[in-house]
Amino acid sequence: MRDLRYFVTTAEELNFTRASERLFISQPGLSKQIRRLEEQLRTQLFHRDRRVVTLTAAGEALLPGARELLRLWDEAQRTVSDAMANKGAVLVVGLSTSVGRGLLQRVRERFTERRPNWRLQLRQINWEDPTAGLADSEVDVSLVWLPIPNQDAFAIRPVASEPRHVVLREDHPLADRTEVAFEELLDEPFLALPANAGPLRDYWLALESRDERLPRIGAVVANAEETLAAIEEGSGITLMAAGNAAIYRRPGIRSVPVTGLALSLLAVAWRTDDHRTSVRDFVEALGACACVNT
Repeated sequence: MRDLRYFVTTAEELNFTRASERLFISQPGLSKQIRRLEEQLRTQLFHRDRRVVTLTAAGEALLPGARELLRLWDEAQRTVSDAMANKGAVLVVGLSTSVGRGLLQRVRERFTERRPNWRLQLRQINWEDPTAGLADSEVDVSLVWLPIPNQDAFAIRPVASEPRHVVLREDHPLADRTEVAFEELLDEPFLALPANAGPLRDYWLALESRDERLPRIGAVVANAEETLAAIEEGSGITLMAAGNAAIYRRPGIRSVPVTGLALSLLAVAWRTDDHRTSVRDFVEALGACACVNT
């Protein structure tokens, strides 16, 4: 099913770069999986040259059936989920950072009221996938910082909005300030998310507030622990939501509120074609527990 999903996405884009971006995998990885599918089917599915990708006759013939198989598989998953509503089951929630704020505990309690035999399984996903496992169907729902690549492909509901802080070593000249204007940080080396994070990487570098001045990248980090280690080593500074800055507080590191930046936005995301009642119950439980400041 995964290979068929890769095939359908590539057939819709007719461009391996755009397809790999939609699927949040590397272009070589996508090409490898398509070749594997072609080997299994013993036929070529795409004509490839340096400028154009087109479907072969075999690819054209496969596409409607592949779409229908994926539709039936998604429908079967929903049916199984509904059948398990009164039995023990698991809803997998993807995270890229600790959420804290007491939010997950409140959501767990409210979700359990609706589904007493279910449990929530939290799965940490590195920032190479800013959808926290959702794009590759590794999780059922995810808590993400906006914006994410291909955001319109997912259902999104805001959870919390918070100001951004700068996180830096305690010996940094700005560490003892009560607040910092973003303009004072423009020449500082910043820690950056992986390139796959796309618009989310740009957001945490605050490109929208740099007046086209390119940021200095001190290091690329894939998760919160790498970020804190890089700050401790003096590789750079980073922006964080206020709540996360409080969660990751540790000796030797300070966080200072930053003025001149828009609020950061935490959201719950799920696939638009996922109509399972368990997903709906989680989203509604989260909405009842969350508070968004606008």
